[in-house]
Amino acid sequence: MLVHVSQETPDETHHRLLQVIASADWQVEPALYRFETFAAADFQRSVDLAALALVRDGEVWSQLVPIHGPTDQEAFKIICFHFEPGLDNSGFVGWLASLIKEEVGTGVVVICGRNDSRGGIYDYWGLPLSCAQAVEALIVGLQLKARAGH
Repeated sequence: MLVHVSQETPDETHHRLLQVIASADWQVEPALYRFETFAAADFQRSVDLAALALVRDGEVWSQLVPIHGPTDQEAFKIICFHFEPGLDNSGFVGWLASLIKEEVGTGVVVICGRNDSRGGIYDYWGLPLSCAQAVEALIVGLQLKARAGH
């Protein structure tokens, strides 16, 4: 599959991505998640099959895993977005992350994957617990705005 390259004004991008978020299938994961790291050599012994994501930087693996009990590490609420097949969602991560920063004041963690049977690219968004409800409200507001034709 080829990456779509859009040539549009910022206003055109905003309106296109409002339509993308309006039709997106998104859900809030019920569990809280945290990052856990381990040495690359320990992969077989340490990988958690419940991890949403695994990323390696050469020396260590980092996995995003559900929290089971108390933790002193930063916890994240996770939102997962799947997109309508055929819609150009290029720029979605930067667009929504910028709106979240402007409106809520927080940054986010975004990890992308691919599932061709559900529209292609999907995103996991990690939100600080203190801001999760405000981000969810922002998403709902953007969807309502898009569906109202703004």
